[in-house]
Parts: sequence; structure tokens; C-alpha cells
Amino acid sequence: MEHSKLRRKIAWQAARLLYDRQETDCYQAKMKAARRLIRGWVKTSDLPKDAEVTVQLQLFSGDYSAQRSRFDEEEARWELMRLLLLPCESVSQNLREHPEGDVLYHSLQVFDLAREQLPYDEEFLTAALLHDVGKAIDVRSSSTAGLEALGDYVSERTCWLVENLAEARKITDGSGGLRSRRRLKQSPNFEELMLLEQCDRQGRVAGIPASTLDEALHYLRELSAMCS
Repeated sequence: MEHSKLRRKIAWQAARLLYDRQETDCYQAKMKAARRLIRGWVKTSDLPKDAEVTVQLQLFSGDYSAQRSRFDEEEARWELMRLLLLPCESVSQNLREHPEGDVLYHSLQVFDLAREQLPYDEEFLTAALLHDVGKAIDVRSSSTAGLEALGDYVSERTCWLVENLAEARKITDGSGGLRSRRRLKQSPNFEELMLLEQCDRQGRVAGIPASTLDEALHYLRELSAMCS
């Protein structure tokens, strides 16, 4: 089983154990869930972060719980995105590099800038909005953490843009290697990657108006419906 999918399945089952009160400790819930899915020794690297379990637990609770039987995969995707983005408002950043402040405000600025450039590219806009969600999960490995939490709810192209954004920054500031630049330039999405890097760099202005989270998700939902 693909590693990111395995982590998501463990997170989902652990959340179910916690929600049904079969377990009260998050680590024990993760271990029990992992043993159901993995034959043999369970490695620490196989286990999801507590924040990933929390996201899945939120999907079981509240209004979503009462209606989840009526939610299809598409609805679950939007709800997961919202739940991953909400904690970003509480994640502060280095004001020297990010004078705008918290991660959510930055992400919404980047989304607005991206929409001005490619208003009908859903995958590109999704990458712009979600590129930093991992910072609310594991700030030391934010890109990997964010992609693992999103799993296959986003497209391969969106994942590629998020995954390679850090390398695009190195190309812009001149710290990247020639081999990495050549590799990225071979991709048909290279221009969009560098455009995302530009939006990421420019979306760091304190105090300017930006879309709300609900407005950004509503735009993406409308765009998805229009393109489907």
C-alpha cells in the first residue's frame, strides 16, 4: 500500500477508535489501527502525526458526523481542506521573512495572486491555497506532512507543485543546483511552478485585504463544478 494512503487509513481508523471511545489515548489508537493494517512490526514512520488523526476526528464529529452518510468523496475533499487550513491561522511565522503574519493569511494572499494569474486552473489554485498546510502539522517537514495529510484528495499535478515549491525558491534566489533546475525544467508544469513561487514570494504583505477561507474554497468549488 502506498505510504501516504497507509498513513491516512491509520489516521482514519485511529480517529474512529477515539470517536467511538474504544481508545482514549491518541498514540494507543494509532498503534491499534496500525496493527489492523500492517502485518508484522509497526514502524514509527508508518504512524500519522497526531494532527492528522485530529483532522480525521473532526470529520467524525459535529455537524459533519450527523450528515457524513450523505457526504460523497467530493464533499469530504472540501471539508478536509477546510480542516487543514483552519489551524494555519494559529501558526506564526518569522516576521523577517513573513511580515504578513500567520500562515493562513499568507496562503490566502497567495491564492488571490494566483487567481489573478490563472483564474481557471483549479489544480494550480489548489496548490496555491494548500502549499503551507503542513506547517500546522510538522513545521520541520511541512511539505511532506501536508502532502501526506491530503493524500489522494488532490491531484498529482497539485502535489507536484507543492512538493517542488521549495526547489523553485532556490532557483529564484540562486541557491539551487543546476541538476535540480534541469530536472524541473523538463516538467510541463515548470512555468506554473515558477509562477506559484512568484505568488508565494509576493503574498507576504502586512495588512492588505485578502479573501476569506470560505470565499477561497467557494471559488474552488464553483470552478471544480464548472470543469467537471
